[in-house]
Amino acid sequence: MIRTTVPPTAQVRIDHHSAVHLAAETARRTARVCGLPGALPEQAAVVASELATNLDKHASDGTLYIQPVPLGEGMEVLAADRGPGMAELERCLTDGYTTAGTLGVGLGAVTRLATHFAIRSGTGAGAEVGTWACARLTPPGDRGAALQGVGSVCLAVDGEEDCGDARAVADTGDTRTAVVLDGLGHGTQAAEAAALALRVFHTDPGRPLGELVTGMHRALRQTRGAAAGVVRLHDDHAEYCGIGNVRVLIVTHQGVQSRLTGQPGVVGWSMPAPHVHRFPLPPGATAVLHSDGIDAGWARDPSPFLLRLPPSLLSAALAHGHRRIRDDATVLTARPPQRHP
Repeated sequence: MIRTTVPPTAQVRIDHHSAVHLAAETARRTARVCGLPGALPEQAAVVASELATNLDKHASDGTLYIQPVPLGEGMEVLAADRGPGMAELERCLTDGYTTAGTLGVGLGAVTRLATHFAIRSGTGAGAEVGTWACARLTPPGDRGAALQGVGSVCLAVDGEEDCGDARAVADTGDTRTAVVLDGLGHGTQAAEAAALALRVFHTDPGRPLGELVTGMHRALRQTRGAAAGVVRLHDDHAEYCGIGNVRVLIVTHQGVQSRLTGQPGVVGWSMPAPHVHRFPLPPGATAVLHSDGIDAGWARDPSPFLLRLPPSLLSAALAHGHRRIRDDATVLTARPPQRHP
């Protein structure tokens, strides 16, 4: 079984060249907190610096999201912007290619230093103009954590240090279980409620979903309560159990296949008997679980480009492009665990 709890995502807006230094320091600190050995913290700082420099020179509304990887050991740096995009993406990943009169080693260095690097770019006049990148660094011999089909971003409302949202994902046997929690309101008390529910989840993430949610309800009776959504991914189907305003959607390249919202109620206060929904999981599908800090309008008519993003980049695109800044916002994206021979 692999499981992890990750803190809220560190967010560095690249609105001035001085933010490049802040991004490097944040990545270095995160790598050390994650226990990455040897030169890896310095490599993480270089990766963040190069991605931030690229945003500063070429992009608009660029942000880095820095955090531990959602599943396993290691850390990741996510980059997102609103354009203009990279018309020649493959050339941009080659050392020596530049459009700004520099040495042209930025993205090439990221590709070499990261355990795994994913990048997509949209150009033109469409809704999905911009570039999204994810660089993961993991301990030597643990490349599997960098290749997991999971992504997440968890952001506190502007002005708050504590985040009332929380998320986690755990693999148990052949299934993957993910949870998103939204403590009522925001700030310290909301964060305490979400953290307590998360502890219940990690006690036994493989037990039936109704029992998981009921256990959270009992544990949160002395808190302000929370909304909770739990999804379990099997090879060919998924299960969902939720209370409150946490949504789950199943997306494929063809569009949104399923969408559910939790039952009315508050975990810890007034909660109906939890109901577990079962629905098909087509091959290659991604489950998207998010709090109401992500505007649900993204799913009304998502572009083919958005639907084709891998989980790590899809979470960044939704958080960057569809976040409600007056609320904590969390999105978690996941595919079933890969089978290895």
